Parts: sequence; C-alpha cells; structure tokens
Amino acid sequence: MTSLLLVVFFLFGVSPVISDGSDHRYKVGDDVPLYANKVGPFHNPSETYRYFDLPFCSSAPVKEKKEALGEVLNGDRLVSAPYKLEFLNFKISVVACRKRLSREDVAKFRDVILKDYYFQMYYDDLPIWGFLGKVVKDGKTDPSEYKYYLFNHLQFEIFYNQDRVIEVIVRTDQNFLVDLTEDKEVEVDFTYTVRWKETEIPFEKRMEKYSLASSMPHHLEIHWFSIINSCVTVLLLTGFLATILMRVLKNDFVKYAHDEEAAEDQEETGWKLIHGDVFRFPKHKSLLAAALGSGTQLFTLAVFIFMLALVGVFYPYNRGALFTALVVIYALTSGIAGYTSASFYCQLEGTNWVRNLILTGSLFCGPLLLTFSFLNTVAIAYQATAALPFGTIVVIFLIWALVTSPLLILGGIAGKNRKSEFQAPCRTTKYPREIPPLRWYRRTLPQMAMAGFLPFSAIYIELYYIFASVWGHRIYTIYSILSIVFLILVIVTAFITVALAYFQLAAEDHEWWWRSLLCGGSTGLFIYAYCLYYYYARSDMSGFMQTSFFFGYMACICYGFFLMLGSIGFRASLLFVRHIYRSIKCE
Repeated sequence: MTSLLLVVFFLFGVSPVISDGSDHRYKVGDDVPLYANKVGPFHNPSETYRYFDLPFCSSAPVKEKKEALGEVLNGDRLVSAPYKLEFLNFKISVVACRKRLSREDVAKFRDVILKDYYFQMYYDDLPIWGFLGKVVKDGKTDPSEYKYYLFNHLQFEIFYNQDRVIEVIVRTDQNFLVDLTEDKEVEVDFTYTVRWKETEIPFEKRMEKYSLASSMPHHLEIHWFSIINSCVTVLLLTGFLATILMRVLKNDFVKYAHDEEAAEDQEETGWKLIHGDVFRFPKHKSLLAAALGSGTQLFTLAVFIFMLALVGVFYPYNRGALFTALVVIYALTSGIAGYTSASFYCQLEGTNWVRNLILTGSLFCGPLLLTFSFLNTVAIAYQATAALPFGTIVVIFLIWALVTSPLLILGGIAGKNRKSEFQAPCRTTKYPREIPPLRWYRRTLPQMAMAGFLPFSAIYIELYYIFASVWGHRIYTIYSILSIVFLILVIVTAFITVALAYFQLAAEDHEWWWRSLLCGGSTGLFIYAYCLYYYYARSDMSGFMQTSFFFGYMACICYGFFLMLGSIGFRASLLFVRHIYRSIKCE
C-alpha cells in the first residue's frame, strides 16, 4: 500500500504535504505568469468554454500552457492572458488591448452577461475569478428591455512576501462600464490596474485561505452536528438491531442444541432447516463474481483516495489532482478486481474464467465508456472545454491497454491458480428445497428499500456539501469528517445487510447470495434519488449539456457505489452465514 502511494506521489510530482507545487521566486520586473483559463455560466459548472471563445482582445499572440492529464480531464484550457503583471510593478489604468466589437460580438457578450458568465484565471498558480458584466433590469421582465454592461477594467491587488507571490484579488470597477444595450458596433479599451501590498503570510501557507472557506467555525459546527446526529441515530438503530439479532441467535443456538440432545428425529425449523441449501451456488455466478471483483477494486480505490486526501494531496485548486489520482489508482488496482473475481468464480466451480475476466473488466468500465462517449459528443457539439481532445483519449486508451488490462489478466491468472475450495460448513443436498411463500415485505425490492435507507440517512447531510463542491463553486477540504462518514457508511451497510440476511434465512429462504449484494448496494439508488432532489430543489443548473452531464456522470458514480457497497454487504453476509452454520451441528 505504501509503495502504491509513493507511485502516485511520483506521478503527481508532489510531496505528501500541503503545498501548491509552485515555488517561484521573482525579482522586480520579472514576468509572473498569468493564464486565462475558461469562461462559463456561473450555475452550470460543467458548461465551460475557452476564454477566447468570447470576443476578447489580446495584446500578443496567444500561447497555450502545456497541461497534465488531470487538468485536461477537469476541463482546464490555460492560455496567456492579455494582462501583464510584472513582479512589484504598479500600474494605473493601463490599456491591455483595444478591440472594435462587431454587432455579432456585442450580441454574444449580451447573451453571456445575461447568463451570469464568469471568467477564471491563474496568477502564479493562484486562482482568481470575476464576472464579465452586469444586467440592469429596472423592474422590467422582457430581456429586450434590459440594459447590458460589460466590465472592461480589472483591478488586481497582489500581496507578496519578499520575493514570492502570496495572494491575488481581482475586482471589476463599476466606474468602467461599456454599454452593450444597443445593437451596434462598439470600440472597447480593456484596461487594468495593479497594486502590490506586502504581507507577513509565509509562502507555505498561501493556499490556506481557500481551505479556510470550508473550515469556518459555523461550517464546522454544522458538519460536526450532522456527524454526531447521524452517529447517534445510526448507533441507536444498529444497537437495537444488534441486540435483537444477538438475542435471537443465542436463543436459536440454545434451541437447536436442546433439540439435538432431546430428539434426534425432531423436525428442524427456521434457518437450520435449510442448512442443506444455504450454500448452494447461485445462478449467474460469473456475474456475481465479476460484481464482487469490481466492487472490491472500487472500495480499494476509495480507500487510497481518502489516504491521499488526508495527507494533503488534494489541496484547493490543485488542478486535476483528483482526476489523475482516480485514473492512475484505478489502473493500478485492476489486478485486485481480476484476482478477487477469478478466485471466487473458481471457488464456485466455474470453468470459463476467461469470460469471467472479460465480464469483470467491462462491468464498470463498459457503462462508463458508453456514458463518456455520449457526454463527450454533447460537449463537442457545444464546443465546451469538457470535450476531451483526441490525444487525451488516446492516452487514456493506452493506460487501459498497457496497464489496466494486463494487471487485470495477471490478477485473474493468480486467482485461478489459487485453487482454493469454497469453505462451506454444511453439505449441500442434491435437490434444492422449495422456498415457502413470502410476505410482500420479505421480497427483494422492499428489502432493498429497507437496506438502503439506513446507510443513506447517515450520509445525506454531508452529501449536500459534496454536491455543492463537485457541482458548484463551494470548496470542500474537511476530508477527516468525510472519512468518518465513509467509515460509518461501510459499517452500517455491512450490519444492515447481515441483519436482513438473517431474517431471510429465518423465513427459510436460502437464496441469499444475490439478495445480500443487491441490499448492500441499494444505497447507491438512494444517492441517485437524492440527485433528482438536489438538481430541482437545491441548484440552479439548467440546459441540456449541464443536465446530461449531471445525471450521466452521477449515474456512473452511483453505479460504482452500488458495486462497492454491494460487495461489502455480500462479504459481511458470507462471513455471518458461515459463522452461524459453523456453530451448529449439521448432518
């Protein structure tokens, strides 16, 4: 595990401490890089465009910054900005460039100003934002009667400590406005002012400003209150279930032991009655093994992501670090999926392990590829920065072909050669026992609803902050709290799945294999249902592209949660079933 973390650190080019990766020292008059990144509607975080897709002017030929894989996946497209901000050079209302806007340019600016477009830039790797303009409605409802103004003057306030840039703030000047209300050509001077101020903040702490945004006392109180509330609720419910379950199990053990001593020929009842069927291998065992392997890999991926987050790799605005981590760690852990799936499939006396490996490799990647292909086509149609360039797609394909697939095959071969038998405490009868009629609440769908509700109730408050960060502009850095929430989610999922597996066996229903996986993974369905609520009630997202990106990629994420939590629920149930049948005398 440590070696894998070191590999990831090496690939990121960062050390496991909070630093922004830029250690530039400057002299007076040195050029400090200022890059324009993207523009887009404020409420649609996935719908972003290149800065110069809008009719801005440039003072020099535009140069593109070479970007890492994660930056491209994040939709970053950095180019040289028209403003020159030399180190410690003060400037007052300097003209960066001048452009005559045609009627089409004016109409384009009016449209984006109405949609609350913002711009994002990076100055010495520090992010800055601003809006492009403003709309004055004066109580009118018809957009054709609004007044549209473009901000053409930016005020840069830069803080420095000796020879390093510490902080940068950009403001738009309300006294410098260009009226774009009329449909006519306009001459625009894009001007800017630069002021420098000294600060005592050390360079090592310059990114803490962004982390503190999510660590304010009132925010922390809300987080901890939600965690404590969830913990108390979950502990009470799980404690209640555990007490009942242990008491019932204890009574069952005493009863069965008494029955064995009193009357050997007495008819068995409850879960002991089906001991000859409970370990009968399920239908579609190749698919079950593939789901178990994929879920185990995704759980391993989640654990490594949390470890990297806790050591400070994902500091705010470390462009693309999370995407790079997801791609690299998923590729490096594919051997775990192959080994887990093939070994379990062979334990279930499966013979076509090659087909099982193909199913394992495509069970999660297949739907993800189809979703990506559709959404990337949408992004290309919109000419948005979310559309991946052909070269990036080739790189991802090479990672899959040269890393993911070989490791998956090697893991599968190792799992096949393990040659371990399935550990069943009881012998399986030749013919399956008929399952008695079940009440409606003991069927699969009601059981899934019960199984998913309790884990979801433990995490739903924290989900809002995560959604506001991923699908908004809120910063989330409280990874310690998120780790606690994830741990609670895993524990509650395992426990509730075990409890439902026991009640299923007590009803003499021996087909628990698939039921435990479906019940464990049902929390993913609740998370997707929360997506509907968040989109319509808690966000202002709109438009086909943003809607398709939100529901498309959230479907993949929730499907991943389904596989991961399903594998956790299945493993917990398997351990439990083995334990209780090992504790009684089975003929």
